[in-house]
Amino acid sequence: MTTEAIAPPSTKSQVLRSFDVTDFPALNGLEEEWRFTPLKRLGDLVKATSLTGAAPSVEFGDLPDGVTVSTADDVDPVLTPFDRVSALAYGSAAGVTVIEVAAEAEPAEAAVIRLVGKGGDAAAARTFVKVGNFAKATIILEQSGSVTLADNIEVVVGDSAQLTFITLAEWDRDAVQAQHVKIRVGKDAHVQHLQVTLGGDLVRQFTSVEYAGRGGDAELFGLYFATAGQHQEHRQLVDHSAPDCRSNVGYRGALQGASAHTVWVGDVLIRATATGTDTYEINRNLILTDGARADSVPNLEIETGEVAGAGHASATGRFDDEQLFYLMARGIPEGEARKLVVRGFFAELINKIPVEGLRERLGDTIEARLVEAGS
Repeated sequence: MTTEAIAPPSTKSQVLRSFDVTDFPALNGLEEEWRFTPLKRLGDLVKATSLTGAAPSVEFGDLPDGVTVSTADDVDPVLTPFDRVSALAYGSAAGVTVIEVAAEAEPAEAAVIRLVGKGGDAAAARTFVKVGNFAKATIILEQSGSVTLADNIEVVVGDSAQLTFITLAEWDRDAVQAQHVKIRVGKDAHVQHLQVTLGGDLVRQFTSVEYAGRGGDAELFGLYFATAGQHQEHRQLVDHSAPDCRSNVGYRGALQGASAHTVWVGDVLIRATATGTDTYEINRNLILTDGARADSVPNLEIETGEVAGAGHASATGRFDDEQLFYLMARGIPEGEARKLVVRGFFAELINKIPVEGLRERLGDTIEARLVEAGS
């Protein structure tokens, strides 16, 4: 008996989708979607068919009016997994953390929810965010502690709603995470997702977007800073299937130290039905020291000629010594000059965060990393 080789999908719309982890072949690192990822460091997240470790605890203080956090045995999924690890997370998670913003609610303050890892065996988690029609809210999801975690975050933004969704990966240095964030954007809705990745040993975050109606608008922004030995990987798939929708993707990363490695892969699919689409994606990387590596791959797949705009760009460069010299020539010490250059590099993204305390905290964290490198 012979078996025929299965050809890889020729388009993003053809990839295998299943809730059953056993439907996906074992990973070997030769797959296009996994070729940059050091699979051995993912451990059980690659080999297992179920995970039994304790999921991160969910912690929060007083929530603003209109926002609730609860636990459910299950919810109707928005994400149909299209890789082995997100299927593993779906099948292994014991319950779902549900964050809900009531229809037409406009909380005056951001809702802050913390996921805190306690270590132990590899675990799975699911988080479901639902924003009702015509609501307007900011939700901050902070992730810290020690984990080996496969997790899915599913976000539904109702018609004409507005959501600013900030996710922070500030894990302990030994943490391993493979995460899929799926966002469904309603008719005339707007979502801004800011993804901040600073901690962990290996953090791989995949964000996908789909549109449930005409006029949806998705902005995906990312800030990451990898130091010696860290692997940080960010992938996006923006699937335009509805007409007159918009997407804007902008990620920026800095790297310093031996074997610091970042990966950014941005895929945008414009289907034949998505006339009037306006989309742009860009990735910029700043390499601060020798021994660091940044991979950056933007992709556009267009099935219709009736688009308002479609473009992409990528730039990776070393620290600008001339800019540093310019500042030092004006009496600014080298250490302070380096901080100014890196702060300037990240300023556009940090300023998009609507919470002043969080903006200041991220700025301080970035400066602390630069001080550590110079000590």
